[in-house]
Amino acid sequence: MTLEALIVDGERAYPPRESEFTKEFWSELAQGRWITTQCTDCGKATFPPKLVCPHCWSTQVEWKALGATGTLYSWTRIHAAPAVFAAEAPYACGIVDLDCGIRLACRLVEDDGVPLTIGQPVEMVVLQYKDGPLFAARPRN
Repeated sequence: MTLEALIVDGERAYPPRESEFTKEFWSELAQGRWITTQCTDCGKATFPPKLVCPHCWSTQVEWKALGATGTLYSWTRIHAAPAVFAAEAPYACGIVDLDCGIRLACRLVEDDGVPLTIGQPVEMVVLQYKDGPLFAARPRN
């Protein structure tokens, strides 16, 4: 499954730190592919991607595709943002429970006329900035 890319005019306010290990995640995300690591010993997936399984401490991990749908567990609207994000305020952030069992925090993309509500179905999208991608969730119809 390929995530829809939403073009954002500008650069990321706070670009993520990219390591040799996470390069694959960010490269795949730029192509609309949503991946993470899964332990080949215990079978559990983790997000963000990790070199070592936090469940069994195995270093035997591989990349796997993630499902792009989930449920909004909680959310908030940021009005008084840190200086680096001030130009983007107000904006919404939330915690999403993906259908595949992973919980993550991310930016929320609001749909005009669709209020954000706890328990709402959401889908992951790529925010494609001029200098690279970020992931976000938005209400699913």
